[in-house]
Amino acid sequence: MKFLKAVIVLFILFPVLSVDYASAAEQDQDIYKKRMDLYNQVEAVTQIPWYYIAAVDQYERNVRQARKDLPKAEGTAGIYFKPEEWAGLLNPNLEDDNPVSIQFFNGIGFDGNGDDKASLKDDEDVLQAFAQYLLNYGTDHENIKIGLWHYYKRDKTVGIIIGKAMIYKHFGRLNLETHVFPLPLRSNHSYNNTWGDARGWGGRRIHEGTDIFAGYGVPVRATGYGIVEMKGWNKYGGWRVGIRDINNTYHYFAHLSGFAKDLKVGQIVEPGTVIGGVGSSGYGPPGTSGKFPPHLHYGMYKDNGYTEWSFDPYPHLKLWSRQERARLKK
Repeated sequence: MKFLKAVIVLFILFPVLSVDYASAAEQDQDIYKKRMDLYNQVEAVTQIPWYYIAAVDQYERNVRQARKDLPKAEGTAGIYFKPEEWAGLLNPNLEDDNPVSIQFFNGIGFDGNGDDKASLKDDEDVLQAFAQYLLNYGTDHENIKIGLWHYYKRDKTVGIIIGKAMIYKHFGRLNLETHVFPLPLRSNHSYNNTWGDARGWGGRRIHEGTDIFAGYGVPVRATGYGIVEMKGWNKYGGWRVGIRDINNTYHYFAHLSGFAKDLKVGQIVEPGTVIGGVGSSGYGPPGTSGKFPPHLHYGMYKDNGYTEWSFDPYPHLKLWSRQERARLKK
């Protein structure tokens, strides 16, 4: 009887749930369109290609999500300016939105939409303000990199933003959130949640990832849209690849049997791109293999603008597997 009631409830709620999911999808597409419209407006005014502004905006949005000392992004844009940076360090009114007085106090605030106000709460003003800063250095690739370094003063941040820009440029769109499982779903594989477990090789340390056991040579795939940041040998990880996605997340694939043909640092990948094969390399000089059963070590790391730390990939692997299976059934 309870089962019958549950079925009836689900039958009644299914249309509502379907509408909710459809509504969420429409909202996602709407926000991407709003952001792209803003980036195109900035490009039209400044001649700075939209994908650089999109990359900065996405980088800062991700940083704000990862840190507790910064307010979460509430508007369409994600770039954050401190009030004193916006209004000017010596400005007695940190809520000043007058472009004239802001300029007098050397604030970065800018009237981006012509309403005679430079508001921190206005997405157009915020994006145009950052673009105007970059214009001091130029609109070409190298000068934009110089401008980014002077603003952030961190090489890794500049590299991450430029990587994002290249990803956006390559695909020509903002919606790049699809993921897949790192091994073909049809392959014979197994894995458990081993993140945080103790490890003895190389001294006392924790396991910063999930081990996915499979046959030697089973294809290893990029799990999302990203750019190859690293490729090579590591004493513990063996042949490994590192891919950075648009959400400041670094995806680490280790113990590979080898790399996909022509795979190189700086290459843009998408979900399902084959990057190598399952192996047992590592724990020794280059070429060492066979000290443990073949498996893929898959790790995920988040950058917050200051440092990078490991987090548990297991829930993501489970989610991506379910999502990919659902897509294949359509």
